[in-house]
Amino acid sequence: MTGVSDVPLTVGIDVGGTNIRASVVDGSGEVLDTVTAPTPHSARALEDGLTRAVRELCGRHAIGAVGLAVAGFVDEDRATVRFAPHLPWEDAPVAQRLTDRLGLPVILEHDANAALWAEHRFGAAAGGRNVVLVAIGTGIGAALLVGGQLYRGSYGVAPELGHLQVVPNGRACACGKRGCWERYCSGTALVDTALEMLATDPQRSTVLAREVKREPGALTGRRVAGAAQDGDPVALEVMADFARWLGLGLAFVSDIFDPDLIVVAGGVSTSAPLFLDDAREHYAASITGARHRRLARIRTAQLGEAAGMIGAAELARAALPGYVTVGSQADGYRT
Repeated sequence: MTGVSDVPLTVGIDVGGTNIRASVVDGSGEVLDTVTAPTPHSARALEDGLTRAVRELCGRHAIGAVGLAVAGFVDEDRATVRFAPHLPWEDAPVAQRLTDRLGLPVILEHDANAALWAEHRFGAAAGGRNVVLVAIGTGIGAALLVGGQLYRGSYGVAPELGHLQVVPNGRACACGKRGCWERYCSGTALVDTALEMLATDPQRSTVLAREVKREPGALTGRRVAGAAQDGDPVALEVMADFARWLGLGLAFVSDIFDPDLIVVAGGVSTSAPLFLDDAREHYAASITGARHRRLARIRTAQLGEAAGMIGAAELARAALPGYVTVGSQADGYRT
């Protein structure tokens, strides 16, 4: 068995619709170096940008492998991007293309899976065996750990929890359905709920109401949460509605998966003090047979925006020959 200092460094890359963030990560999950660049809009230019970022890091560190965290459908072999709504890849063998360019092993991973793996290895999900991660931002991303291993489904796309229908014929969703959970429990949902509440009583005079009247298209989920923090009554009602939908959705998810731990991640999780306690109460009141079963612990993520990069880097490391992990602790290399 070897120590963390003997474990090779790897690069984890968060491939976002706006920016590429590539980080060197060591065997203890520490980020040592980071390169950022705007995300190009063509597949060739994007792969050029990724290659440049990794080569720049390779010029300063000895790198063993590369992992990409992608917001989209990744195939079961973690080699091909089937579809990514904000990236120019479709049925693209990205891992092989980058491996050929870099001369390094490259793996792909769904960004929520990468974040969950990072939290499992180094953060809020350490010690969890059956864990659900719900990443709440513009929509809902999700990941599932079963028996300490990521569950990707038969074709690499599980679990799409944000698109479970919770309201028949409800709000329209970009996925083509109506009433998806993320349409009521996301940063976008905070805005929609606030606008709906203000529309039912346009005479309400609060700071948030005045802002919406002045510039209705400028409202953001972050601003709604900030107004709630300041005590705005409309914003507080919006956060209460959000907490209800979060608790109901987590109860639904728990009835299916029966996890021991739920991790709430994503940009909205930074406002957890405004909603998480209420969400826990709704969860406990809504889950089937609550008096006769143990409820999942509900925590917020610990690793923040770096989780996807850390998880992708660790998954790339775990795919190297000879690397062994036991539970949530690296066991190093064995010969």
